[in-house]
Amino acid sequence: MSLSIAAAVPGDIPILLTLIGELADFERLAHEVVVTAPGLTQALFNPDPAAQAVVARVAGEVAGFALFYRNFSTFVGREGLFLEDLYVRPAFRGQGVGRGLLAHVAQIAAARGCGRMEWSVLNWNRRAIGFYEALGARPINDWTIYRLDRTAFEALKNDARE
Repeated sequence: MSLSIAAAVPGDIPILLTLIGELADFERLAHEVVVTAPGLTQALFNPDPAAQAVVARVAGEVAGFALFYRNFSTFVGREGLFLEDLYVRPAFRGQGVGRGLLAHVAQIAAARGCGRMEWSVLNWNRRAIGFYEALGARPINDWTIYRLDRTAFEALKNDARE
């Protein structure tokens, strides 16, 4: 297999949008996708990017992507890396593309001196859970992720003004 992984460039925006759509379909969350080409371009390629992405190709064909951003651990006292999305197209699964993407992102984290890498996985995605655990990743069962959706976020933001 001829796997190459490289940082996304602005010309990759259309394929990233396609991959994000495929990931959303797979995760049964297509109804939540509102990302646009200008929004993704701004997030990834402005002078202070909110996130970074890498694209995996096998023999020149797009096989998947990973999107990640910096976070920080007060306990570790160092920057960390949060892997927001890792997606491998079905035709390329089981061929080392996911492992290659994770290893590539781990190299980036190590080069930055990160104290750790973290990500979330849907509880029903047993294949992904098995894959991550085989790599040595362990679930953090003591914590529950909370999220403010746009409506709750706006309401809380407005509370701060009063």
